[in-house]
Amino acid sequence: MRAVFMQEAGNADQLLVGEAEKPACAANEILVQVIAAGINPVDTKVRSNGLFMAGELPAILGCDGAGIVEAVGADVTRFEPGDPVYYCYGGLGQKAGNYAEYIAVPEAYVAMKPDCLDFIDAAAAPLVLITAWEALFDRARINSDQKVFIHAGAGGVGHVAIQLAKLAGCEVATTVSSDEKAALVKQLGADLAINYRNENITQALLDWTDNAGVDVAFDTVGGDAFNQLVAATAVYGDIVTILQVPADADWKTIRLRNIRISQELMLTPMLLGLNEAAEHHSDILEQCAQFFDQQQLSIFVSETLPLEQAADAHRLIEAGGMSGKVVLEVQHMDGEEDA
Repeated sequence: MRAVFMQEAGNADQLLVGEAEKPACAANEILVQVIAAGINPVDTKVRSNGLFMAGELPAILGCDGAGIVEAVGADVTRFEPGDPVYYCYGGLGQKAGNYAEYIAVPEAYVAMKPDCLDFIDAAAAPLVLITAWEALFDRARINSDQKVFIHAGAGGVGHVAIQLAKLAGCEVATTVSSDEKAALVKQLGADLAINYRNENITQALLDWTDNAGVDVAFDTVGGDAFNQLVAATAVYGDIVTILQVPADADWKTIRLRNIRISQELMLTPMLLGLNEAAEHHSDILEQCAQFFDQQQLSIFVSETLPLEQAADAHRLIEAGGMSGKVVLEVQHMDGEEDA
């Protein structure tokens, strides 16, 4: 099968197309014919810094995938050959990732693809959906009528987080860098778009909340961006971050205001081998599939490239400033349904 291999840690030139043996599936796995693979910033970090898990090089990257079940292991109960599926699994140092024509995936991670999404859009969705869902619902435990701030609302995680918070009945503020991105986040449901290039985020959020601060702040940027949220978060509020809490965080004020700080890393089930947590991920994907099919949720793909251009996809991600997601078309499906 065709695959893109990371030769060693380094720049995007380390991603080269080659041939690999088609995987077999274990008793608890399904063999997926990969149609599309989503590209995420974590892919570029693995390529730059080395494998997160004790795998061997060259390695196949790519956590997000969507495709068609070709075979199932003896213990698989929820899927059968021919099923269209999507999932977040692989690419961290496991035996395979999704920059390839086939992958074997443990059943616990997999959900049926939303009917209304084609494989390109479906492949863009899993990691960002699970990240946003866990941050908002599992970590911050958002409730209706809360005021929620989401960093980088036009980005991969941000643009689905806005929609999930609105589905929960919250008011949403977010940051953007241009009028074009402001229009996009408003279309997704954001109530306030703050241009961080010419507005003070802390003051804008205090003005929006009559100086009370937001109930929930979701940080997808880290560093100084995290620190700006401490004064803009309500007493007894929540800050959830997908980055490392900065070393210079104002813990005195955080403690005084009883702000709960939570970390969100959706890769934990893969990194620690947590089957029950993996099943929770598939439950999230199943619920989001219903939202997609009910036209209550959408995914924005800004760029689609062929498998052979995986290196170019990484360069796009690393250049920064992109809206939505980048996806690799691994195999073309004749007659594939349109979204």
